[in-house]
Amino acid sequence: MKKIQNVSTNNAPIVILARPQLDENMGMVARAMMNCCLSELRLVTPRDNHLSEKAISASSGAQSILEEAQVFHSLEEALADVHYVLATSARKRDMTKEIFSPEDGIQKINILAHQEKKTAFLFGAERTGLLNTEIVLANGIVEIPLNPLHASLNLSQAVLLLGYEWHKSQLKQSNSRLETGSAELATQEEYSALFAHLENALEKRGYFRFEDKKERMKHNLRNIFLRNNLTTPEIKTLHKIFTDLTRDENI
Repeated sequence: MKKIQNVSTNNAPIVILARPQLDENMGMVARAMMNCCLSELRLVTPRDNHLSEKAISASSGAQSILEEAQVFHSLEEALADVHYVLATSARKRDMTKEIFSPEDGIQKINILAHQEKKTAFLFGAERTGLLNTEIVLANGIVEIPLNPLHASLNLSQAVLLLGYEWHKSQLKQSNSRLETGSAELATQEEYSALFAHLENALEKRGYFRFEDKKERMKHNLRNIFLRNNLTTPEIKTLHKIFTDLTRDENI
């Protein structure tokens, strides 16, 4: 697994682009990020070169964000150290996810940032947006209210809108918070290990007996846990529960 560098300086949300296609779009995303005081960019299997002349020119002075951007081979790797991620999508999805307005999503992000948790905004490719297999890794979805007859946004426009909402929110922070005592919120890497444990046990018991429904069933299981802001000790407890429940069955 790729080791993630700690390049964030103000605990601001990380911007993650899944499968970005055009180098100039990546450059314009960097420009939008710098407009809004966002500094950390992660790219998952970009098609074009984010350090090309087109990208740097389009960044309009935000070249440093492109130079410090990290590239990952999978979304799971890019999210490994993140505690909470909000995906951006305008389409209805056949899965159970908490849906936020930009304001409410930012409030959630700020509460966790106040606890020094790492958060991220996740954006999909220009042509397809986020796939269900990518959205299922997120804790929630942000929907930007636009004209329902024409809700499509350029990638950098979406980053700018959400980044601007976050930037405005820094002028007035919420006093509400999630109290976890000394426990740390679980990272996406810890969630992934838990899901692998559970799915492996269920696979051996024949739970996924219908191949055409298997992927959706896995998505539903993941969403149940991702909605609940589990802590690292809670993840460990669930591992022990899964182990104990399957021990006598020789699973």
